[in-house]
Amino acid sequence: QVQLVESGGGLVQAGGSLRLSCAASGRTFSDYAMAWFRQAPGKEREFVAAIRRSGDGIYYADSVKGRFTISRDNAKNTVYLQMNSLKPEDTAVYYCAARFDYIGTYGLQTPGQWVYWGQGTQVTVSS
Repeated sequence: QVQLVESGGGLVQAGGSLRLSCAASGRTFSDYAMAWFRQAPGKEREFVAAIRRSGDGIYYADSVKGRFTISRDNAKNTVYLQMNSLKPEDTAVYYCAARFDYIGTYGLQTPGQWVYWGQGTQVTVSS
């Protein structure tokens, strides 16, 4: 089992920045690929960004490319999502997810292909 706890959400004005953190425990963090998804009210959960276990593979949704940066610190068992130039449409609950990194990029953007999930953290961007 892997336990994930997100933090860092909040209310920010459009154009502002937030940094989300996800602390993992329970297994060897460096064996797992990590991702961020988000879910707005009335919408399906959508992929935001992912990072392979060693940090050499990083992937973004087109909607956040150039604005968001995913990173990880394997010594601290933590993955981060730096969010800049935030827009009102970024408003959502952001979830951290993990899966054992042995299937490469298969289903990377599909929530059902991720095994472990955090409880989510709310991000609200006001216009």
